[in-house]
Amino acid sequence: MALLKWRDEFSLGIPEVDHEHRELVRSINSMHQVLDHSPSAAEVSSALGEIHAQIAAHFALEEKNMRERRYPAYAEHKRDHEVLLDEIREIMDECERELPYDREEFCAKLNAWFEKHFSTFDARLHRYLLDSSSGV
Repeated sequence: MALLKWRDEFSLGIPEVDHEHRELVRSINSMHQVLDHSPSAAEVSSALGEIHAQIAAHFALEEKNMRERRYPAYAEHKRDHEVLLDEIREIMDECERELPYDREEFCAKLNAWFEKHFSTFDARLHRYLLDSSSGV
């Protein structure tokens, strides 16, 4: 079962960002499947490392677009990106120390973060981009 489900309202209207959003959802769902099969701490850490790198690269692209368009809520949006990256890094660190992590809690947090981020931060960015392109 997929952790995240793509919805059209997640689209920002920036083709490269929208493509990456879809790829992130696919990657997170693939990682979720790995976590379903009782992986070792090293396997969890590796899967999270790949997701962390992919998300960090995506956030850099999105932040570049926000800076170029002089998005007024850039700092707040960037801070929310940093929260997720920090949380993923903390779980990776726990796995490297072989501490148990709560898979269900992590998946619930990840799902909640993306749902909230897409429906709030990215939705506001989408409205800003639409308004600024239409001259409103």
